[in-house]
Amino acid sequence: MEEQKHPLEEKVKNIIEQIRPYLQNDGGDIKFVSISPENIVNVEMHGACHSCPMAIQTLKGGVEKTIKQYIPEIVSVEAINL
Repeated sequence: MEEQKHPLEEKVKNIIEQIRPYLQNDGGDIKFVSISPENIVNVEMHGACHSCPMAIQTLKGGVEKTIKQYIPEIVSVEAINL
């Protein structure tokens, strides 16, 4: 049985792809993992973003803010590996 994608998944992935170069410039990276039925986006932070003490602020103040700006239905963005 094929797993159904969340209707917002492609939109979220597209925005993450636009954010990635900024994180990569600082030695980090981000990977989309999933989106819950409650519209919570799960990501993995990699590289410098994984070990940086400012990673949560980057996630909430940068990534989450940008995604919610374009997709207001998103409740939050959570890093599953921080």
